[in-house]
Amino acid sequence: MFARGASGREFALSLGANWAGAIEDEPPHPLDAIIDTTPAWLPVLASLRHLERGGKLVINAIRKEDGDRAELLGLDYAAQLWLEKSIQSVANVTRADVREFLEVASRIPLHAEVREYPLDEANRALREIRHHEIRGSKVLRVSGG
Repeated sequence: MFARGASGREFALSLGANWAGAIEDEPPHPLDAIIDTTPAWLPVLASLRHLERGGKLVINAIRKEDGDRAELLGLDYAAQLWLEKSIQSVANVTRADVREFLEVASRIPLHAEVREYPLDEANRALREIRHHEIRGSKVLRVSGG
C-alpha cells in the first residue's frame, strides 16, 4: 500500500496490509499489479517503477488533474515501461467485478473501515473527503433501511 502521509500508511497497516510506504519508497519486492486511484500523475510514474517484469498498472480514477501533468515528460522507457509492463484504465466497475474482488478479498486478512452518511449529509461527507478528515470508505445511505 502506498500513501502520501504517515497516518494513511499506519491506517493501511492497521487494516492488515503487509507493507505500507510513501510513493517514493521501494516496496519489499517488485509488484505484479498496482491499482492507482489518485487524481495525480506522479503516482503513475512511480508505480511503473515498482512493477515486476510483465506487471500491470490499472488506473481506476475518475479524473487526473493537470497540476503535475508535466511529470509525464519524465517517463523513462527503460525503467518504467520496458519488459512488457502494461497500463490499463478502468472506466466503470461492474457488479461482476465487485463479486470477483470480494471473493478474492475474503481469502486475505484485509479489513475495511466504512463510515455511513445519510444522503442529506452528502455535502458534509464531501467536505470531509476534500480535507482528509475521514479515513476508509465513505458510503451515502439513500434510505433509512
